[in-house]
Amino acid sequence: MLKKPNIVLILNDDMGYSDIGCYGGEIDTPNLDRLAANGLQFTQFYNTARCSPSRASLLTGLHPHQTGVGILVDNDEPEGYKGELNNCCITIAELLKENEYATYMSGKWHLSNELFNISDSWPNQRGFDHFYGTLGGAASY
Repeated sequence: MLKKPNIVLILNDDMGYSDIGCYGGEIDTPNLDRLAANGLQFTQFYNTARCSPSRASLLTGLHPHQTGVGILVDNDEPEGYKGELNNCCITIAELLKENEYATYMSGKWHLSNELFNISDSWPNQRGFDHFYGTLGGAASY
């Protein structure tokens, strides 16, 4: 029987394509370079200039507007456009759970307007077994 591979998906906000060593960067990044050398590198992933829509696309494989996150997540979105991860899309974590993977996330979520009351758009409601991080965008780590 084939062993399922471990999957580690990393999204770094505000980082250019050539900022790490494996893509020609000048900064020494040996651990990230080692992960890249022994894993899969995305070289044709185009993102928006904002973190929330890029994160929504990476987690779902959809265009940001299809996920409900076409702009930064905030409570001041135009009426009819919530700006939070909607229930019309499936996250990679939800898909992996269906295939008996354990799913974990750490870092910044920033895909939900609701920060205090449990929401359908929170990480644990979107397929992650464990979440260690911040729900909002700008926070103290």
